[in-house]
Amino acid sequence: MSEVIHHYINGRVVEGASGRRGEVFNPAIGEVIRQVSLADAAEVDKVVAAARDAFPAWAAAPPIRRARVMFKMKQLLEENIDELARMLTEEHGKTVEDSKGSITRGIEVVEFACGMPHLLKGEFTEQVGTGVDSYSIRQPLGVCVGITPFNFPAMIPLWMSPISLACGNTFVLKPSEKDPSLALRLAELYTEAGLPDGAFNVIQGDKAAVNALLAHPDVAAISFVGATATAEYIYHTGCAHNKRVQALGGAKNHMVVMPDADMAQATDAIMGAAYGSAGERCMAISVAVAVGDRVADDLIARLIPRVRALKVGPGIDPDTEMGPLVTKDHYDKVMGYIDKGIEEGAELVLDGRDLTLQGYENGYFMGGSIFDRVTTEMSIYTDEIFGPVLAVVRAPDYGAAVAMVNDHEYGNGAAIFTRDGDAARDFASNIQIGMVGINVPIPVPVAYYSFGGWKRSLFGDHHMHGAEGVRFYTKLKTITSRWPTGIRAGAEFVMPTLG
Repeated sequence: MSEVIHHYINGRVVEGASGRRGEVFNPAIGEVIRQVSLADAAEVDKVVAAARDAFPAWAAAPPIRRARVMFKMKQLLEENIDELARMLTEEHGKTVEDSKGSITRGIEVVEFACGMPHLLKGEFTEQVGTGVDSYSIRQPLGVCVGITPFNFPAMIPLWMSPISLACGNTFVLKPSEKDPSLALRLAELYTEAGLPDGAFNVIQGDKAAVNALLAHPDVAAISFVGATATAEYIYHTGCAHNKRVQALGGAKNHMVVMPDADMAQATDAIMGAAYGSAGERCMAISVAVAVGDRVADDLIARLIPRVRALKVGPGIDPDTEMGPLVTKDHYDKVMGYIDKGIEEGAELVLDGRDLTLQGYENGYFMGGSIFDRVTTEMSIYTDEIFGPVLAVVRAPDYGAAVAMVNDHEYGNGAAIFTRDGDAARDFASNIQIGMVGINVPIPVPVAYYSFGGWKRSLFGDHHMHGAEGVRFYTKLKTITSRWPTGIRAGAEFVMPTLG
């Protein structure tokens, strides 16, 4: 019997009781390495009840006490980052160094949450009327839920939970069933950091658990990151049950390469942004928009030998630059998109489908692929492939390139590579995208700014972490007060005015 990953409820591991289990693979070898419990509605009731019962005391804790837990959590994450990275790589497949990098980006949000006593300060105005003062405060919501994707099993939970907890909420994490182990380790570290039992919980599961969380009357808010179809479903279903919802969906991130760009810099940027983590990033560059045929020809000539020389292998190998895809199903999906691109008439100038690694023949490895002369109606352009496949689109001029980016249904990230300040400023001002890079290929904001896209890349009104995260995880209360002064104006039967 293989190891089984269970739930974490009220400060301890709780064995799954539903009788349903899923398989967890090591994608480098293509073998089941453990199982994961899949919760039913009764188990969801149990985990939400634990969070609900823990909420009053945690919400009443002074913000500085909550911040001290975050300081300790930051320390523990830094001390255990090697262990966490190896755990992440084993179940996801990305390189250990890439795993460490993603965990570090999560730690930065924990660090931001350490400043919550300042961030929760409200406003005060004396004498808004005669003898009348007014002030505002931000208070926690209650039980908050995070539903997180397979590609960042540490970073995304750490983008959600520290801010939610530091604001005074309790939290239930539903991680991806594809790589569930790291969530339990995070829960153990939170407990070690001094978080009260029930304040942070983990429920393992699939759609049955998600649906139970969306409908649960004691859940106040839902945070989600994943595919657009699922994001839209979670947003509408959660809102229908009167939840506050932020649901971050898919992406098709463009990188516009101008004729004056530093082509060596642009090539390096595409290599890391398109093929890092095997393209399994919502901020990956999957479309290179070359402005002019000369730029396109130069870019492709530079990319082909670089992509062909990519060191593909198991993520635990320190020489590996790109690991496997996460599952066989996802591998087959990406392979199908390459087939579809050929059918639709794109020019496959580099084919990564025939890669085989000695000793890892059953792993889900794929080389990098490049399509040239991609057009905007092709599925390899319209759809999020989430794999190591780059589409090169040729635009006749800057205006056409901008129109192409703005016309796409997704609006997560976009970048421009140029030496022209006018073009860069115009791009930043007029591109209809939530996160923009200027000579930066993956413009993921630092922790004290906020992460989120536009259009069908985000459902809801708030971006993630930074000031937007604080607003999402709190509700605003405004108090108007007057104390007896010995002056009585008598009863007033008209709308009160100040002055």
